[in-house]
Amino acid sequence: MSKNFVLGAVAALLLCAEAAPTIAAPARAAEASAPVKIDKARIDAALTAMVDSGRAVGVSALVWQDGEERYFGVAGMADREAGKPMRRDTLVQIFSMTKPVTGVALMQLWEQGKFGLDDPLSRYLPEFADMKVSDGKGGVRPAARPILVRDILRHTAGFSYGWGDSPADAAFRAADPLNLRNDLAEFGRRLATAPLLYDPGEQWSYSVAVDVQALLVERLSGQPFEAYVRAHILDPLGMKETGWTQPESAFARLAATYNKGADGKLARQADAETRAMNFDASRRLTMGGAGLVAPIDDYARFSRMLLNGGALEGVRILKPSTVRLMATDHLDARVTARSWLPSKGTVGFGFDFAVRKSPPQTPDENRGAVGEFFWDGRETTLFWVDPVNRLTAVFFVQTYPFDTTLHRDFRAAVYGPGYLGPKGD
Repeated sequence: MSKNFVLGAVAALLLCAEAAPTIAAPARAAEASAPVKIDKARIDAALTAMVDSGRAVGVSALVWQDGEERYFGVAGMADREAGKPMRRDTLVQIFSMTKPVTGVALMQLWEQGKFGLDDPLSRYLPEFADMKVSDGKGGVRPAARPILVRDILRHTAGFSYGWGDSPADAAFRAADPLNLRNDLAEFGRRLATAPLLYDPGEQWSYSVAVDVQALLVERLSGQPFEAYVRAHILDPLGMKETGWTQPESAFARLAATYNKGADGKLARQADAETRAMNFDASRRLTMGGAGLVAPIDDYARFSRMLLNGGALEGVRILKPSTVRLMATDHLDARVTARSWLPSKGTVGFGFDFAVRKSPPQTPDENRGAVGEFFWDGRETTLFWVDPVNRLTAVFFVQTYPFDTTLHRDFRAAVYGPGYLGPKGD
């Protein structure tokens, strides 16, 4: 397994009827308009068009609103070469949609008083004391301030993902923290040797910060990260088939990855690459930022829990106030360097979620309502939680590189192409 594969794999990147109150929507919006009405035929047509246009081999989508399933549909194939259609029980590698699950795990420990958001990260992970910052010329200098726990939740720590051509990115690649043969402790030791891209708190830049969250969960809980998430999130929510480590029997139901070539056509990825993160017994790393495999109904249970204020069917995972905290923009106005985050729309960033701050500003911007929070995955998977319209949606596909047009079209099908949010947004 190549280092490039690991870096590439990481790159991408609920309601009254269910026994707990929905997250409070922005007051003006909630009073101004009735919820969106789901048009099943419009969503069906959008999914079919994605496959017919060659942008996806197979897709599935699930929408819940007011505690009821309003839509489920599929189009195309989970594995074109094997003749397997996309089905409701198809398993998908969700990559960075793992990140919100990790964030929920860490915030459970915050609720227990295990750490403070503004505590120095090194109080719990001493390897991150005395971090250095790259000067961009091959040298380093001391960081202007310590990394705070808050920084790893909102991607302002200064860590790299190893994608760029700067000296800090080169040092990250040389340290090889995301090698799947590392456990989380070794990941942390290696990462701490690489200089930061910038001073903590200075910029928003997508990074391995969520893998550091996983290490922090492991250190604070005293449990292996995968075991902690299984015991405290997946099993309580009934997400029975979701996990990093998958049995060999599950591979037959796993959607194949399709990579877009220079000719614009989608070609099936080799099984050896697909297997590395979930079906290889030699893997030791459980990443916080990627790696979960799930069927669509399992992930919808997670998103419904969030919409429902942290509870589902009588099981409480987080307090409503904690969900609201995670779904609030935490980027200071002075953080103007935000990499590609603005491509997601007029958004800020909370704790492991993008947060919509304004209605769509252009015809091409994704449809949605102020107050929604969401994230997506390397192979173009997507979910969002929309408190204003009391709905959550999950979209599964395995197209790489990331194709923003699929999200645009799915959101337009859910909301209507002209939707700008309730009056007053």
